[in-house]
Amino acid sequence: MPRTNFDQLLEAGVHFGHLKRKWNPAMAPYVFMERNGIHIIDLHKTAAKIDEAADALKQIAKSGRKILFVATKKQAKDIIADKVGAINMPYVTERWSGGMLTNFPTVRKAVKKMGSIDKLMGDDAWNRLSKREKLQITRQRAKLEKTLGSIKDLNRLPAAMFVVDVMKEHIAVREAQKLNIPVFAMVDTNSDPRNVDFVIPANDDASNSIELIVDIMSQSIKEGLAERKAEKDKEPQGDKKGGKKTEGRRTRARKEDTAAKQPEASSADEKKASEENTKKEE
Repeated sequence: MPRTNFDQLLEAGVHFGHLKRKWNPAMAPYVFMERNGIHIIDLHKTAAKIDEAADALKQIAKSGRKILFVATKKQAKDIIADKVGAINMPYVTERWSGGMLTNFPTVRKAVKKMGSIDKLMGDDAWNRLSKREKLQITRQRAKLEKTLGSIKDLNRLPAAMFVVDVMKEHIAVREAQKLNIPVFAMVDTNSDPRNVDFVIPANDDASNSIELIVDIMSQSIKEGLAERKAEKDKEPQGDKKGGKKTEGRRTRARKEDTAAKQPEASSADEKKASEENTKKEE
């Protein structure tokens, strides 16, 4: 079943591209026509690409892996924070820090620093600090929260990345490519789709267009998470972690050795008993 239709896309203004003089020739397959010097995106192709991307994201979410959303442009910040935050997926809406993926261990250290500051604030040692020290630590915590607060639950590299405006987020796209992380993206007529694994040709400047597509993607992820939960609930108790463990090879070998020795021991006892009875009779 299609996740959207032509009328919804048309109403949201998904079909509006950039000026003809700003276009990228690689987007030619997704351009329907030119009107008043502006390229019009083929919405039939957009609808098909939306379904393809949504199905792929659903499967990733169903497997229990994380999808990182990246959108630092003003029109998309609040939309991403609301829609993606609701499904508990990591997102970046502030400036993309270079090396956020390629230098991930350092980023994790910064996130742990946030946790240590929170622990300090709840400790008695916090009250013994001077006013100036408290102010410095609070400012540091706020800065880390602004930059990394939305990815604090990202314990490992994401399985996929969804990007709004690949031109603006070119550093994030390049890092994902370097690490072989699949990229899903809204690609406008002025962008290069060749760097994206799942292209969604769409207007990446209008807030209505961004909201519609991000909502469809977040709903598909929500479906994947719900299916994963349903499958876990159906699993038998023994198959879950903490159930009955299978015997290892060493354990089985020990048991077999013990069983083999038992008849030998019993035969030796019988021989000894018979000798004692013979002595008594004599």
